Amino acid sequence: MPERSESDSRKLLRRLRDTLAIPGKGQDRLDRITHLIADSMGTEVCSIYLFRDAETLELCATEGLKPESVHKTRMKLGEGLVGRVARTTTPVNTANAPAEKGFRYMPETGEEIFSSFLGVPIQRVGEKLGVLVVQSKIAREYSEDEVYALEVVAMVLAEMTELGAFTSDEDGMRALHRQPVMLRGSTGQEGAAEGHVWLHEPRVVVTNPVADDPLTEIDRIREAVGQLRVSVDDLLSAESLDKDQKQVLEAYRMFANSRGWLKRMEDDIARGLSAEAAVEKEQSATRARLEQVPDAYLRERLHDLDDLSNRLLRILTGQGQDTGAQMPENPILVARNIGPAELLEYGRKLKGVVLEEGSVGSHAAIVARALAIPLVIHADRITSEALNGDHILVDGDQGIAHLRPEETVARAFRDKIAMQAEAQKRYASLRNLPATAKCGTTISLAMNAGLMADLPSLEGSGAEGVGLFRTELQFLVRNKMPQRAELAALYARVMDAAKGRRVAFRTLDIGSDKVLPYMKPNDEPNPAMGWRAIRVGLDKPGVLRMQVQALIRAANGRPLTVMFPFITEFGEFQAARSHVYRELHREKSLGHVVPSKVEIGAMMETPSLAYAPQAFFKETDFISIGGNDLKQFFFAADRENERVRKRYDTLNHSFLSFMEGIVRRCQEAGTTLSFCGEDAGRPIEALALAAIGLRSLSMRPASVGPVKALIRRVDLGEAQAVIAASRAAGDETARPALIDWLASQPE
Repeated sequence: MPERSESDSRKLLRRLRDTLAIPGKGQDRLDRITHLIADSMGTEVCSIYLFRDAETLELCATEGLKPESVHKTRMKLGEGLVGRVARTTTPVNTANAPAEKGFRYMPETGEEIFSSFLGVPIQRVGEKLGVLVVQSKIAREYSEDEVYALEVVAMVLAEMTELGAFTSDEDGMRALHRQPVMLRGSTGQEGAAEGHVWLHEPRVVVTNPVADDPLTEIDRIREAVGQLRVSVDDLLSAESLDKDQKQVLEAYRMFANSRGWLKRMEDDIARGLSAEAAVEKEQSATRARLEQVPDAYLRERLHDLDDLSNRLLRILTGQGQDTGAQMPENPILVARNIGPAELLEYGRKLKGVVLEEGSVGSHAAIVARALAIPLVIHADRITSEALNGDHILVDGDQGIAHLRPEETVARAFRDKIAMQAEAQKRYASLRNLPATAKCGTTISLAMNAGLMADLPSLEGSGAEGVGLFRTELQFLVRNKMPQRAELAALYARVMDAAKGRRVAFRTLDIGSDKVLPYMKPNDEPNPAMGWRAIRVGLDKPGVLRMQVQALIRAANGRPLTVMFPFITEFGEFQAARSHVYRELHREKSLGHVVPSKVEIGAMMETPSLAYAPQAFFKETDFISIGGNDLKQFFFAADRENERVRKRYDTLNHSFLSFMEGIVRRCQEAGTTLSFCGEDAGRPIEALALAAIGLRSLSMRPASVGPVKALIRRVDLGEAQAVIAASRAAGDETARPALIDWLASQPE
């Protein structure tokens, strides 16, 4: 068969566009398209397979195979040659299909008489939509030009599939972005919310994939690429960039200035695509290639490619640039990832957040907790599935997002929210009552905070104070180091809002997953066990001293409580404490008012500190157990690793026994001990911690009510006996025994 010229490709695309413009049902359009492609390419067969779900392809239209096989023939991802194309997102071109490895014979289609096979993926920017196939009786491989032409057609089909051109409820084929989808991720922050999607980076919709005038389109793409290059150069010229940021932008510039990139897009335009469609075709093709390479560095360049392609599309379409789109009612933010400053800009307008990436200890998770909004992380495909305004339910407790939910799901979800609201009303009645158990023991319940926006919750939650104020958020949301006067003013406002209640300020806890934007990140193999928290403070004492000075001045004669994060040995605590003493002496010598009382404590986040000399326990004013880190180091289970972090139970007897040892050492030294972390806010875990001797817990504000309600209805001595009996019985964890015991307790 003679090779097709570029004008033939354009002719095919124009015929395709005209065919798509004819009104009709989705199935009628699909049937017309398969006939058109088979006729134009001179093949006996053309078939379109579309995904019915993430793992299943269905024959949705065909010219040449048996009509009765349409909507009956299905195959799994990777099954047969069609499934192979879908899985690998690369074409399969063979003269002898039955001889190909993995070939699957489907007798209902009548395809056994067709020897040659060419299949190309129908995909859009990494989103797999289906497979386009042509077949012939003559045994031959299709030419490069024919493969290219079919890929261009598949690109147009992808855009039309995205726009719902082939689907309608009448056909029983519901359009993409209209079907209910449940996305299972992980819990970043508990809570439940119903609302509408607000995309942090809206999808660019290409409505004109086929162009009539290639010269005009080439001029458009060249002008847009020129604008893109200028914008990247402007970013590179910024004086505030450090070496690493410049390296990233240099990689951007390398992509933007690639002649091959521009030439491939111009070739696509010459074949009949619009400038926008050419950008997406090249983005999809390069994505497919990079996803197959084993080199992790090259795969990471996908983000650079996507970012540049999306920037280019926005320049071409104007979408995302002052489009005037209004944030919907009850917005749920959806993004691949987001920084703390960007999330704070949205503020309390948001009802929830769903991220494709993120981590339980990420900046976004910290801010979401501070804003008291549910957060789901690791929700795969959410940014490609969701559209602005889509109805969405966010279940932070289960780590699930329901996109465009069925009404039955929505009703059940609303019932859950109503039950939670009703429970909160009950908890509100306990707000001014102490967390005193039936045995007479009172547990002090404090709240965690990190923003001024948190402080109103102190009054409403019933918390007795702030057991942890995370000072790093003020550093993370800025592009440069904050000034001492700024910090002093902020800390003073925090103390004012606390109205005399105790606020424990944790000094700067950076490193690991919290890297300052203006601080050079360290390439460490295991940052959670690397240069972080107090280790940074002691190695960079200027920042620690500046922060201590700000705290002293903020106190302005009031009591001050300071604690140091990630203390692993007595010497670190002594060194950090000496900075506080030095600054107190300095401030006093300058004639400044010093705090009326200063408490200096340590956070115990590694098992090593539990075995520190008794002198440490006597000299520190208080110890706060950082439960999240202590648990991960005790069980050697990275809390950012979903495979292992939920595998180990806080109520495991080995961990509870270890905690009891800490309680004893603090009791012997007369040192105040508290527990701070996610487990403090989980009622059964909080009960167990109180039962083994902890008398102070710090948690998110919304957890104070549930924890207080449970403690007030039980006898801690009985709970301690249940734990002891479970341990004696050889149980691995006390959880089942405690749950059974609680079920027998009166409400």
